[in-house]
Amino acid sequence: MTRLLVLQPDHDDPPARLGEWLTAAGAVLDVVKPYEQPVPATLDGYQGVVCMGGAMGALDDAEHPWLADVRKLLSHAVAKRVPLLAICLGAQLLAAATGGQVRRSPRGPEIGLNLVAKRDASSGDPLFGELPWTPDVLQFHEDEVGLLPPTALLLASSPKCANEAFRVGDRAYGVQFHIETTPEMVLRWAAGHPDVVAGARRGLLDPARLAEGHEDMREVWQPFAERFVRLAAGELSIHRSLPLV
Repeated sequence: MTRLLVLQPDHDDPPARLGEWLTAAGAVLDVVKPYEQPVPATLDGYQGVVCMGGAMGALDDAEHPWLADVRKLLSHAVAKRVPLLAICLGAQLLAAATGGQVRRSPRGPEIGLNLVAKRDASSGDPLFGELPWTPDVLQFHEDEVGLLPPTALLLASSPKCANEAFRVGDRAYGVQFHIETTPEMVLRWAAGHPDVVAGARRGLLDPARLAEGHEDMREVWQPFAERFVRLAAGELSIHRSLPLV
């Protein structure tokens, strides 16, 4: 049994479709909401970790003191080489926990369906290697990882955000974009943050376009989620020459 700890920092960003894909691939999910319950001190009994997104900033400890516990646990996962997938805010928390820097994006928010471009270094990666070179993603963020951790390898970029995906060590992954969403989730986010979406291109949040785009995302990211479960289960080979933290 592949047991995954899922950290959900925000009520409005549950694992959703990603959780369904992970479960279908054979994982058992323990969802912990740090704003309601303590973050585990260790990862004993878990084969992997998933950290979801949220509306707060990665260093907003004054309003959300439990963020420090999340960063500590992500650092622990990297040190123990426990497979980790961190999404949006999760990626920013991972970067901050391992020596990177998070900032407000100087090019403004990234909102809506978009493409990211893989870097050449991703070709041999156990999770990213099989992705198309420009996979479909859903963007919804104002902050970004401005400086990668010293041991990170850049895996994907976009014109508006250089550090869209990265790997710390050999099995901890951060993605600035979202793969877990449903169209309904995105529309709720847009309704709750009108100032953030005000500059989005017309039509990017059209319900019909969102539905079609999420099907394109499923074709790409469900197999990715399956590979993450295989990584956590020890079924994917890791090149020992990859940098370790």
